[in-house]
Amino acid sequence: MRLLTASAFIFFGMASVRQAPPLTTLVLEIISIGAGVCLLVGLWTPVVGTLAVVVKLLIAYSRYSSHSGDAGFPIIHAVLAAILAMVGPGAWSIDARLFGRKRIDFPER
Repeated sequence: MRLLTASAFIFFGMASVRQAPPLTTLVLEIISIGAGVCLLVGLWTPVVGTLAVVVKLLIAYSRYSSHSGDAGFPIIHAVLAAILAMVGPGAWSIDARLFGRKRIDFPER
């Protein structure tokens, strides 16, 4: 899920940057691409996921308020980033190498 979300952030961010959007949207898309790269390698996943949620919701709001495009994809991306921020990066990530893999052990009854 982390790889799918990160590749979607990078792909849609690059596609939006190529269309020469307004400056505020351009800055938000560049932040989104950076968040996608960090999510791709699994670096600072909870922090970057939270940042990505805020950025994607701002992009969705700017598209909705200016009627310049569909706000559906940024909302879906925001939901995926929120899930990643809550779930974590997984075993194959830089976060797991730096901080150790987090596990939840349930006691037996």
